[in-house]
Amino acid sequence: MTDRVTVHVHEGVADVRLNRPDKLNALDIATFEALAETGDALAADPSVRAVVLSGEGRAFCAGLDFANFAAMAGDGPSDGGPGGSGGSAASGGQRFKRLLSDITDREPGRITNLGQQAVHTWHELPQPVIAAVHGHALGGGLQIALGADIRIVAPDAKLSVLEIRWGLVPDMTGTAALLRLVGEDVAKELTFTGRMVGGDEAVRLGLATRTADDPRAAATDLAREIAGRSPDAIRAAKRLLNRAAEGGDLAGQYLEESRELGALRGSPNQAEAVRAYFGKREAAFTDPA
Repeated sequence: MTDRVTVHVHEGVADVRLNRPDKLNALDIATFEALAETGDALAADPSVRAVVLSGEGRAFCAGLDFANFAAMAGDGPSDGGPGGSGGSAASGGQRFKRLLSDITDREPGRITNLGQQAVHTWHELPQPVIAAVHGHALGGGLQIALGADIRIVAPDAKLSVLEIRWGLVPDMTGTAALLRLVGEDVAKELTFTGRMVGGDEAVRLGLATRTADDPRAAATDLAREIAGRSPDAIRAAKRLLNRAAEGGDLAGQYLEESRELGALRGSPNQAEAVRAYFGKREAAFTDPA
């Protein structure tokens, strides 16, 4: 990972932050790489039970780095070199150009390219992910938030499917997420117009789960609550709900529910949940292997 993303884990909650506050956390190639690597690292850490995803500074994420956008068009250099602050400006732009020229290429062993994986990693992570959104979440920044399981937004936040401004379409898994969350007609309106949506409207439309004056604090409180539940049950629930949201057949979904419940029933963490409830005490769960 690079300094583009910071991670701190405390009592089962991973605090993950986009860390380019001087650029409103705009996305460059190093940020894509750092997000994908962070997701891989968290997935492999059984001590992590919930994730809070936010941005440092005045915004969650303002979208694509304009320096990189200029570099893609051949109009100027990029400051997004390898390793975050290291590397030449030209090399960052060249890597972005290669990404776009080979955009249909998939990352090894994945269904995504690098930009898509920076978002999809939160969807496929076994632990729940809560995005805390303040300031702007525009274009690719909004798509990163949509990759989370839950979104808590500030009332004055500004969200937009902004790609249409540049004559583009959402290309970081956003089309699938929008349809799941807001339905076809709203997804089309937001994508066709790129209009700004405030926090309260985002909740009404389904882009966000709820508002909070301090989204990070609210997300952290929720993550701590989730981290106190059986991690086996939480992971099983996310698998089942993801599958259902992705439109699996009902027969297969119902069979998978039975399989997941069968694996949980009588397991050490399930028994501990029952004992703790009736003993009126905090449960002492074991992290997944």
